[in-house]
Amino acid sequence: MSTEIWQLSAAELAAALARGEVGAAEAVDRHLERIAAVNPEVNAVTTVMADRARAAAKDVDARRAAGEELGPLAGVPFTVKDNIHVEGMATTQGMPELRVLVAEQDAPPVRRLCAAGAIPVARTNMPDMGMRGMHTRSGTHGDTVNLWDPARTPGGTSGGDAVAVASGMAPLALANDWEGSIRIPAVFSGITGLRPSCGRYASDNRLMGREPALGTQLFPVDGPMARTVEDLRILHGLLSGADPRDPRAVPAPAAGPPLPGPIRVGVAADPGGLGVDPRVRAAVAAAADALEDAGYRVEEVEVPRLGDALRAYARLMMTEYSLGWDALRPLMPEDGRRFLEMSMERTPPVGLAEYVQLTGERMGIQRAWAEFLDRYPLLLGPVFTEQPVEPGLESRDPEGLERVMTAMRLCSVSTFAGLPAVAVPTGIADGLPQGVQLIGRPFREDVCLDAAAAVEQRLGTFTPVNPLNPQRNHDN
Repeated sequence: MSTEIWQLSAAELAAALARGEVGAAEAVDRHLERIAAVNPEVNAVTTVMADRARAAAKDVDARRAAGEELGPLAGVPFTVKDNIHVEGMATTQGMPELRVLVAEQDAPPVRRLCAAGAIPVARTNMPDMGMRGMHTRSGTHGDTVNLWDPARTPGGTSGGDAVAVASGMAPLALANDWEGSIRIPAVFSGITGLRPSCGRYASDNRLMGREPALGTQLFPVDGPMARTVEDLRILHGLLSGADPRDPRAVPAPAAGPPLPGPIRVGVAADPGGLGVDPRVRAAVAAAADALEDAGYRVEEVEVPRLGDALRAYARLMMTEYSLGWDALRPLMPEDGRRFLEMSMERTPPVGLAEYVQLTGERMGIQRAWAEFLDRYPLLLGPVFTEQPVEPGLESRDPEGLERVMTAMRLCSVSTFAGLPAVAVPTGIADGLPQGVQLIGRPFREDVCLDAAAAVEQRLGTFTPVNPLNPQRNHDN
């Protein structure tokens, strides 16, 4: 092949495998070699699953040779974030103390991708318990490095997966998004990522059988990362649907009926008027122009109840964190403790009566968004209103925390409202990837993906890249 196997998208690799141009064993070996070559530079992968991956690839090749009908991703490698269960492996969530927690079975999304023939090749880095801030730094494995500029964070908490996908270690990743945990590292790395609606994909990330509190039931969702929107769409179809291990997951179809056109897109380049980097504003403008060229009707709008949503979300979550803080505090590294303590000082926990009131306030905010999305089925805006900041800025002092939380405000409010969103790159500015997000109606990820595909078709893709020298290689 004229193109290296690790440079192929998942769809391209799946097609080459189906045509017999490459075998699953070769595909896995080339990606394992890529991990060995580049991971020492960026520290995205924490555990290489070479034996399991090679055994699975051998099975795929044998079944294909026997003429069996295989799944749509048969032989395609993917990575798994270290808080998603993989059978027989520890789910450490970045913490040394959790190395003893070995999963008895694959989490539902891992099982679904394996059933489609995809092959997990590695676990990826994340912050301790996902609570150390936006930067991907764990007490077990250290820092993941931004591919484009090592002086900046790769984002998080799914920074390991984003860097792995962007550098060609795997074409696909399973990660999760709480308050931008997929979308922020996707944009910082120059790839795509999908935050699904709550209840769209089944998940089961319990530790030691403990059920999550209300906020942890409502806000974090497992989701895919890839280098192309086409690959996201494939994963979306495979991951959608009900599962008995997750009573939240519903049997909704992966795509809904076509919307009457032209579809209206609300644009908020500077949500709430709190400030935006000119390069981020330019990225939103480029995406808006691309959508207009594709036939969408683009209009500037205000984000529904932004301030109310940010306050209610922070109060609800800080209250939940405070309840377990005494037990968690001794396990957290110093910067993790500082981050959470500053967060609780910034937004003090509330009492039971106000907590209950906040759950009702969320319904009102969701209603406001439903009315907005009835008029504008899509909202286009930034993922992060600044360029990638220095690693760990949010855990250093209150000013750094405020700066980061302000920059991720559109991720926060869309999380609180339970909405799907797709992050998609728009180009390179001053040596750094730029991107936007498209937020849609609940369970209409397909509408978000269609719009993201229109942006990608007009503005291009920018990965895979070589670590710490991406500008020269971004058009691989």
